[in-house]
Amino acid sequence: MQNVTIMDHPLIKHKISMLRDKNTGTNEFRTLVEEIAMLMGFEALRDLPTEDVEIETPIEKCKEPMIAGKKLAVVPILRAGLGMVGGILNLVPTAKVGHIGLYRDPETHEPHEYYCKLPAPIDQRTILVVDPMLATGGSGADAVSMIKEHGGKNIKFMCIIAAPEGLERLHQAHPDIQIYVGALDRELNENAYICPGLGDAGDRIFGTK
Repeated sequence: MQNVTIMDHPLIKHKISMLRDKNTGTNEFRTLVEEIAMLMGFEALRDLPTEDVEIETPIEKCKEPMIAGKKLAVVPILRAGLGMVGGILNLVPTAKVGHIGLYRDPETHEPHEYYCKLPAPIDQRTILVVDPMLATGGSGADAVSMIKEHGGKNIKFMCIIAAPEGLERLHQAHPDIQIYVGALDRELNENAYICPGLGDAGDRIFGTK
């Protein structure tokens, strides 16, 4: 699939395997999500624009590249996406953070919006949408649509684990965006959970059931 990157770095694979383990506790799970987001973000932000800025080293003045323009906007899909924000901010501390709230109907598994707040001017920013899980793809596709409706143009989507069904749906809905996936799993089960997956990412990040 064009515009889709499946991560193959051994550090990312190792940390995702630890995430999957049902015995991994809340604190370690939270730390791993942040670390994986940072490792994936390093790749996803490879094409951030730069401009030469004059600085003075202890030896001399020189022009060196720094990130250009209106910087980055990180937009987590609530609530699980919040767990990935810290990893991106470790890479780009000047990034602005927006939020999109979607919940999944337990019967239809379709997403419903309840909150959207994006940093302005959103049309001038590189936007990184983050959510640990891409299951049916409904929330991811809707979140990107909402950002586009608000004027966002340069959009990337990053998830730790995806089901083939969700990746296909997001890619078909938004073939223009770059999608970064930590691991592509086998399938969705009848309850729309990713298999083998890692359970409910939000519950495991926040220690809820």
